[in-house]
Amino acid sequence: MKQVEVSILGQVYMLGCPAGGETLLAAAVASVDKEMTTIRDSGKVRARERIAVLAALNLAYQLAERASSAVPAPASAALPHDATAEGAATLDALLHRVDAALAEGGQLL
Repeated sequence: MKQVEVSILGQVYMLGCPAGGETLLAAAVASVDKEMTTIRDSGKVRARERIAVLAALNLAYQLAERASSAVPAPASAALPHDATAEGAATLDALLHRVDAALAEGGQLL
């Protein structure tokens, strides 16, 4: 695994990156940095940890929203079980990574 240096909200992190994943990692870092900057610039939240958690939740919500809109709702207006389970698993994995990163000093990947 390759080590990549990135900057999020002005702080430098060394992240592990699988071979060939640099472009995807750069896009993820850009999304997180943009979301965190937006939250910080709103002036309502100053603590870096809270900004990170709010950004993670916003991004996870956007991901879940995209996943649910990509699957047409059946007549009962409920998502199919496998789509719901997949979105929940993705959200759980993301929240676990955020919790672990906050506990271990910022190593997201």
